[in-house]
Amino acid sequence: MQSRAASRYAKSLIELSLEKGELDKVFADMQLIQSVCKDSRDFVTLLQSPVVKADAKEKILKAIFADKVSSITINFLIVIAHKRREAILKDIATSFVDQYYAHKNILRTIIRSVNGVGESVKKKVSEIVKNTYNSEVEIIEEHDAKLIGGFVLKVGDKQLDASIKTKLEKLRKDFSDNPYVANF
Repeated sequence: MQSRAASRYAKSLIELSLEKGELDKVFADMQLIQSVCKDSRDFVTLLQSPVVKADAKEKILKAIFADKVSSITINFLIVIAHKRREAILKDIATSFVDQYYAHKNILRTIIRSVNGVGESVKKKVSEIVKNTYNSEVEIIEEHDAKLIGGFVLKVGDKQLDASIKTKLEKLRKDFSDNPYVANF
């Protein structure tokens, strides 16, 4: 769950990047920060540590991102460090990405399956979602061997579960609730 502060910082950064005409560049920067936070638990722990001083965290942020992100983003990271909000940087990046998609009217659609789905299925799902929600669509494909077969489609906060795993669990539940009692 993202904090209100993270949402506000992300909104401010979106407004600034819109004003400077660099929204897409800053979006790519926030995706990079999100990726670094996801891939490096040590980095997130360092940012959240009260033992490490703010100026040291600022130097670390500069060393990691200075040559990889835009000037707007690096200045934003410095402001975050000065305001002692670096602990919520991961949430800020996530909130920024969410707000970017909302601003661009792009709906992320996740398709989970065992071995992936074909391009024709992706295209059909994209068309259906685009026509239903009147928005652009970004298809994210995830692999999950636990599904056994079928797929799970998640669009926004709605989910369609057509997996074999769910069907087997339903059958198991139906058989365990069998009301038949033998009369002998």
